[in-house]
Amino acid sequence: MTAPTATSDTVPPVLQRTPLHALHLELGARMVPFAGYEMPVSYPAGILAEHRHCREAAALFDVSHMGQVRLEGAEAAQALESLVPVDIADLPIGRQRYGFFTNTAGGILDDLMVTRRPQDLFMVINASRKDHDLQLLRTQIGHRCHVVSMPERALLALQGPLAVQALARLDAGVAALTFMGTGSFSLNGAECFVSRSGYTGEDGFEISVPAEAAASLAKALLAQPEVKPAGLGARDTLRLEAGLCLYGHDIDESTTPVEAGLTWAIQKVRRPGGARAGGYPGSQAIEAQLANGAPRKRVGLLGLERAPVREGAPVLDARGQRVGQVTSGTLSPQLGKPIAMAYVDAAHAVPGADLSAEVRLKPQPMRVVAMPFAPHRYHRG
Repeated sequence: MTAPTATSDTVPPVLQRTPLHALHLELGARMVPFAGYEMPVSYPAGILAEHRHCREAAALFDVSHMGQVRLEGAEAAQALESLVPVDIADLPIGRQRYGFFTNTAGGILDDLMVTRRPQDLFMVINASRKDHDLQLLRTQIGHRCHVVSMPERALLALQGPLAVQALARLDAGVAALTFMGTGSFSLNGAECFVSRSGYTGEDGFEISVPAEAAASLAKALLAQPEVKPAGLGARDTLRLEAGLCLYGHDIDESTTPVEAGLTWAIQKVRRPGGARAGGYPGSQAIEAQLANGAPRKRVGLLGLERAPVREGAPVLDARGQRVGQVTSGTLSPQLGKPIAMAYVDAAHAVPGADLSAEVRLKPQPMRVVAMPFAPHRYHRG
């Protein structure tokens, strides 16, 4: 999240701004470049306070840099299934599902959320992959369905155990949603599309709102006694405690869903023997790993000392041999200990295995543990 370095021969890129930019400045946010946008990394209370407030009450995040897309047409679900190893055709109206685009080697091109609505499929994609994903959709399935980008919409995330109390004051109907349920609601006078989901491991909501109504809605939510703003810094520590992948760090085009531990997102109907098995890029590679295992796996690492471990740190076995690499790491506010995610050789990807991460040429003892590091508290009804 550091700013790009400019030299005499380069011009810093022009950063885009979300509809909440002025509000971020009004709230005293520290702004940084992220995925081509100027985004708040933290507010005056600081990342630690924002993290804890999300775990205890409700935090409001601006995630309007994410891409919103809809697919229209009778063939939309079948068309999308040609790009993802996920059951889209049987997804009920009003339900949301996690998925990912794959390449011919089985690598992950992007991860996404998709919802079936009465009139279309609604997708949320990563900010850094928006252009790529839209091109993929238009070139690969644009002849089978209508691909519509939605830059006129902003996206807010209200997360935390008291999020439902705050949001229900604006429309009581949201309380009836369960985890991964969606619906349309009138919030602060704006017609919004709401999902009960998020990226923190907590109960909460993601709210697609017309861009011109976003700042007013954000102010209405921040006026609720449970709600405070939070930035990218807390979002990162929260998702890491929840064991959730960040695209470009924990998953990318070189990692398969099997290596990443995301096979739960490949439904039975899309696996070998299923009614709609295969038919997506990289299916042979992924099915081979489903049958035989992957050579490496994403694991959680818990530090046995206090030194935090950062992305890129080599992971070593007891003999000092390199067996993997850290992809994300932080000092967990919840546990008060270093935590990390890493890819390690399959032989070492066993809970309880003692490894180390090299920090400034010194090995820091780590133990392989099951994820999430902090329990998920989704509202399943």
